[in-house]
Amino acid sequence: MTAMADLSPKHFKWRMEDSVAVIQLDRPERKNPLTFESYAELRDTFRNLVYAEDINAVVFASNGGNFCSGGDVHEIIGPLVGMDMKELLAFTRMTGDLVKAMLNCGKPIISAVDGVCVGAGAIITMASDLRLATPDAKTAFLFTRVGLAGCDMGACAILPRIIGQGRAADLLYTGRSMSAKEGHDWGYFNALHPAEELEEQALVLAKRIASGPTFANGITKTQLNHEWNMSPDQAIEAEAQAQAICMQTRDFERAYHAFVAKKKPVFEGN
Repeated sequence: MTAMADLSPKHFKWRMEDSVAVIQLDRPERKNPLTFESYAELRDTFRNLVYAEDINAVVFASNGGNFCSGGDVHEIIGPLVGMDMKELLAFTRMTGDLVKAMLNCGKPIISAVDGVCVGAGAIITMASDLRLATPDAKTAFLFTRVGLAGCDMGACAILPRIIGQGRAADLLYTGRSMSAKEGHDWGYFNALHPAEELEEQALVLAKRIASGPTFANGITKTQLNHEWNMSPDQAIEAEAQAQAICMQTRDFERAYHAFVAKKKPVFEGN
């Protein structure tokens, strides 16, 4: 297994709050756009989280009043115009691999969204497990506004699962901005908080989850992602097997003994 507390990425900010990793894009003067390099480094970081015993949850936070303005116009969009099909496909597969890495990292991810959250930034929030926002957050899957399809990085598969087919179609066809209130009303955002409390509230939620049975949390994340592709019978059988595995953990035993002793269980992730 890997310890990642001392990770020093080159293209985004990283810090630890107990067993919670906090990630922030670090170009606030441009509303935190992504580059080829930050895409790749984020992908590799989330891939490695699978093996990180020292991290139990992740907060993807805003920086400087904004979450992410999507792909950098000059450093990504411009070069893409001059690429051939092979190069373009390598890029779109790489961006999709970031979403796959987030879905398969085994750690609950909470996005804390303030200000601008568009394009690939909106996709990062979509690929998170939970989403908090400020009342001023503006989220847009704006791919059609730059002449592209709405089906980017898994949006047509994942977004309808969160907010429904019709609402997803609205956002993906028009590229319009979804207000924080709409997002909350539709179930996209789990809660809204004032800007000065957003990151703190995300950390409170992340630490609450991280203090739970972390091995079992990883199972929950896996099943939430996999069961969309299963029939009810298949899902019930998969959950039976998953729960039987969790019943062999020491955390399950700890919870039982704590209940008998009328104490709060202290989980250790094994």
